[in-house]
Amino acid sequence: METTAFSHSPTVLLRVHKGFDLSQVHTGSTPGFTGDKDAGKELLDREDEQLTELQEKLFAQSRFGARDSVLLVLQAMDTGGKGGIVRHVIGAADPQGIHHKAFKAPTAEEQSKGFLWRIEKELPAPGIIGVFDRSHYEDVLVQRVRKLSPANEIEQRYSLIRDFEARVAAGGTRIIKVMLHISKDEQKDRLQERLDRPDKHWKYNPGDVDDRTFWDQYQQAYQIALERTSTDSAPWYVVPADKKWYARIAVQQLLIDVLEDINPQWPTADFDVAAEKKRLAES
Repeated sequence: METTAFSHSPTVLLRVHKGFDLSQVHTGSTPGFTGDKDAGKELLDREDEQLTELQEKLFAQSRFGARDSVLLVLQAMDTGGKGGIVRHVIGAADPQGIHHKAFKAPTAEEQSKGFLWRIEKELPAPGIIGVFDRSHYEDVLVQRVRKLSPANEIEQRYSLIRDFEARVAAGGTRIIKVMLHISKDEQKDRLQERLDRPDKHWKYNPGDVDDRTFWDQYQQAYQIALERTSTDSAPWYVVPADKKWYARIAVQQLLIDVLEDINPQWPTADFDVAAEKKRLAES
C-alpha cells in the first residue's frame, strides 16, 4: 500500500503570521495532508520511531553539556484534544526525557505571585521536552473573557509574555505554541459522547457547557493572543482539530521539525571503546 506523508510541513502551513485571521481557519481541514484517517494513523505510527530517536539524542547530548530543550504549549477550548496529543504523540517518547505539566486553576500561593511564577518553575531542563497542558495563556484568555482581572492588567500581560518567552528561547529552549482549533459543533458532539458513555463521565465538567455561552468571546480572546504573542522565537501554530487524527500527526510533525533543526547528536564516547571491548571480553 502506498504511504501518505505531508506534502508541505505544518511548520510552514499552520504558523501564525501578521494578518492572521482565526475565523478563516476551517476546523475540519487537513492542511498539507491529502490522506484519510487510516493514512493519518499509519503516518503517526511510522513517525513514532523518528520522534523517539530524536528525543533520545536530545536527552543523551544534554548529559554531556548541551543546553537544548523543547517546550510544547497546548491550548484549546475544552475537549480540544490536548490529552490525546499527550497520549498518542508524546506517549511514544521515553518518559525520562519528558516533563508534562497540566496547569489547573492557580492556588492561593500562586495567586499571590506574578502570573508567570508558576510557569517558570515548570520549564524544561536541558535535554527535556516539556509539555504544558494549558499555560500562562489562561491569564489572557479566561481572565479576559470572564473579566477576572482589570483590562489594563491583561493588556500588560501580552508584553510580559513576549519578554518572558524571548528570555526562555535565548536560554536554549525551542518553543512551539499550539492552538488546537475545534468548532462549536464538534465540541458539542464530544461533550455529548462524554455524557453518553459512563466510562467518560469522569471527564465531563458541567462548567464546559457554561463556557459555550462565551464561545465568540473566547475566539476573540484567542485572536488577540495569537496576534500579539506569535514571534520568531515563540511562534504560534493553529492546528485544525475537528479531526483528532490530523491534529496528532500535525503536532508530531511540528515536534520532529524542531528537533531536526536542533540536530541533536549521539555523544562521542569519552573512553577507549576498543579497550573496553577487550576488557569486557576478558572479564
